Amino acid sequence: MKKILNAPSAYVDEMLEGFTAAHPEYYRQPEPRVIARAGGATAGKVGIVTGGGSGHLPIFTGYVGPGFLDACAIGDVFASPSAEQMASAIRQADGGAGVLRLYGNYGGDVMNFDMAGEMVDMENDIATTTVLLADDVVSAPKAEAAKRRGVAGMVYAFKIAGAAAETKADLAEVTRVAQKAADACRSIGMALSPCVVPQAGKPTFTLGEDEMEMGMGIHGEPGIWRDKLKPADAITDEMVDRLVDDLPLERGARVSVLVNSLGATPLEELYIMYRRVKARFDGMGVSIVMPLVGRYATSMEMTGATLTMIALDDELERHLRAPAACAYWQVA
Repeated sequence: MKKILNAPSAYVDEMLEGFTAAHPEYYRQPEPRVIARAGGATAGKVGIVTGGGSGHLPIFTGYVGPGFLDACAIGDVFASPSAEQMASAIRQADGGAGVLRLYGNYGGDVMNFDMAGEMVDMENDIATTTVLLADDVVSAPKAEAAKRRGVAGMVYAFKIAGAAAETKADLAEVTRVAQKAADACRSIGMALSPCVVPQAGKPTFTLGEDEMEMGMGIHGEPGIWRDKLKPADAITDEMVDRLVDDLPLERGARVSVLVNSLGATPLEELYIMYRRVKARFDGMGVSIVMPLVGRYATSMEMTGATLTMIALDDELERHLRAPAACAYWQVA
């Protein structure tokens, strides 16, 4: 294992120390492994919290900021934060109007966030609601969509729910908008090489030098096929096809798309993919609004990419375009 670290056990805490020191205008760390907005909770505004394992920057901590999230709990690499850390994040986000828990559909996160919600309800009388992201189309069939994993669709849900909260809408309304955004997202990933979790010290999976895997999850969960590496257009075409098969689009529809690096894939290759995505949607008569290309939801140093689309209507597009700021995405 070659990594720039001092000790595997200190990896997350030293990362968070540097993270908050580098961006104090956005982030503070009020308690270990809890990140909150630099200015604290906004009185009268619905708070939005998320949480999950480290190793996916900018998700989860990176999207704390005005127009995005209010707080985040972070665990070890690829491991859920504790229920107490999640409860602390909820307390940090509470401005008196309730708190939305907005996060990915993973068993440990669900269990701990449910416990955290019960804790703050009993101890602090904070009302909370939950919206789960389940946008990974290959992780379960469409008939069992509630079992799907949450992946890069969280980026869009954070932005849209955050914009709704900034309008001082109530908890029920912010939750409705967040659920609408989550329901409109579809994602798929592909991998060329694994990553190494510091505490494990070995690759999360193995792939041949000339192989790729379609549909692999962000923790190395198995995909739907493994074969020889295909040309960029063939890879992108299959990803687009699987997304629009799951969420058909009519001519004249509007979407935003995210071509995302899983960590090691360079921007050059992402733009090769985006040119094909754009051509495919142009051919369908579908307009792309505010495309995102870059590292928005990673998996350590994994080589590979994810493609996410969100089907937009006037409400979702308005919230997507609303001003927001964090260290990794700014909308003026």
